[in-house]
Amino acid sequence: MAPRHFLSLLDLTPDELRQIIHRAIKLKAMQQAGEIFEPLKNKVLAMLFEKSSTRTRVSFEAGMSQLGGHAMFLSPRDTQLGRGEPIEDTARVLSSMVDIIMVRTFEHETIERLAEYSSVPVINGLTDWLHPCQLLADMQTWTEHRGDIQGRTVTYIGDGNNMCNSYINAANQLDFNLRCACPEGYDPDPELIIAAGDKVTILRDPREACINTDLIVTDVWASMGQEDEQKQREKIFAPYQVTQELLDLANDDALFMHCLPAHRGEEVSAEVMDGPKSVVWDEAENRLHAQKALLEFLLTQS
Repeated sequence: MAPRHFLSLLDLTPDELRQIIHRAIKLKAMQQAGEIFEPLKNKVLAMLFEKSSTRTRVSFEAGMSQLGGHAMFLSPRDTQLGRGEPIEDTARVLSSMVDIIMVRTFEHETIERLAEYSSVPVINGLTDWLHPCQLLADMQTWTEHRGDIQGRTVTYIGDGNNMCNSYINAANQLDFNLRCACPEGYDPDPELIIAAGDKVTILRDPREACINTDLIVTDVWASMGQEDEQKQREKIFAPYQVTQELLDLANDDALFMHCLPAHRGEEVSAEVMDGPKSVVWDEAENRLHAQKALLEFLLTQS
């Protein structure tokens, strides 16, 4: 049987996504209660990193250990990929020795090619196009605080990057309304917008986007690999900082999320980031639990 991969939220059905979210909540409770649960004993996760990380590495490595397995960190310096070995060859060899692979890289095509030639499940730990694991954690966090997100309104403010693209897929799969407030020329992927239909609205005015919304989300203005654009982006995105004024336009019980790392005073004010409606620390911790649920799902399904 061909392995199930998780390169995008669209690789799972809406029911499967909700199953993983609720399983993550259960696994979190078990972990906090000190319960030992090791369904992945003797399983090995290979983690290929071409982009640096704090939350992705720690959450996958800790999660695999807590589930009884082992995680192996591989940077470009640690593999022949860094010396030009074809991705197809790496996929064939690596998947013959480990049980599952997680990749954090630049080009989405890289992970697609790896999955095509892998005999074990491949997980997208982040590409320039998508960040689906973060969305699992975000949706777990929302569910813990507010219940099912179906029918709610979410506002994403800032760059139409991999986080924004993943929120579009989430809106499509979990049936919520998404407003994307982005500067002209920094919109998310147009094909994803078309696929999501009337669930997604592109706006230029962040104030308009925040009125009566249930969740406000943002991300850094310059992602990894865009450092040379930092100064230019600071000028363009300055009107898109998530401030208390914007948060006050949202519904009274609205939440604020950020995938981290955050730059207080740039994409978000310190007042919002550290305020009572911010759930960023729950969101960060939930990377561990959501990914444990994903690992369990991919490795134990019949």
